[in-house]
Amino acid sequence: MKYSFKILSLAFLSMALGMSINKTAAQQQQTSTESHLTPKMGIKGGLNLSNLYVNDVKDENTKVGANAGVFVKLPVARGFSVQPEVLYSMKGSQLNYNNALGSGKYRFDLDYLEVPVAAVINITSNFNIHAGPYVAFLLSAKVKDVDQNGNINGVTELNKDNFQSTDYGLFGGVGFDIGTTSLGARYNYGLQEIGKPGLSGNVTPNSKNSVLSFYISFGL
Repeated sequence: MKYSFKILSLAFLSMALGMSINKTAAQQQQTSTESHLTPKMGIKGGLNLSNLYVNDVKDENTKVGANAGVFVKLPVARGFSVQPEVLYSMKGSQLNYNNALGSGKYRFDLDYLEVPVAAVINITSNFNIHAGPYVAFLLSAKVKDVDQNGNINGVTELNKDNFQSTDYGLFGGVGFDIGTTSLGARYNYGLQEIGKPGLSGNVTPNSKNSVLSFYISFGL
């Protein structure tokens, strides 16, 4: 996670380089059975490694979650398309504890409905880079007490009105295409502080979302 800024920078740099590729060398955003560029729909899902950051992301506070949703890939030109998505994304962080009552971890869960819009560039026929902005809408906020055996001892629902209802930021990533199936990785860099002024802001002072995602997608 501590290399996330480098990953994001590399994705944007690669995009800039990809835009300079001669059109005759750019790859088609189409399968071998298609004679022209065609919009595509699909489903996707995968794994989130999420955290909260102020200045730096601490690896030991990384929480495992999931992402799942749908996408539409809209070709614009040879080798370039725009891909809006609608995803359910589990974010947050965790804190380990070890005291007289036992050991375990507190999981701080933030669940969002996320809408990223990616600019996708095919560097080769099977490899693409993508980047763009996202906006996300908070669905729920809770804290789970999980013991060292993975058992959930309790769940505390938090008042989501104490948190910002929307999150927004930037993302960048890479994808590898095998026919209509894609495997990829993406880093989301949140720009919105998650807590409103007051109690939640004091508990999570200046904290923003940081998520490294791995996914698989299937074109329909």
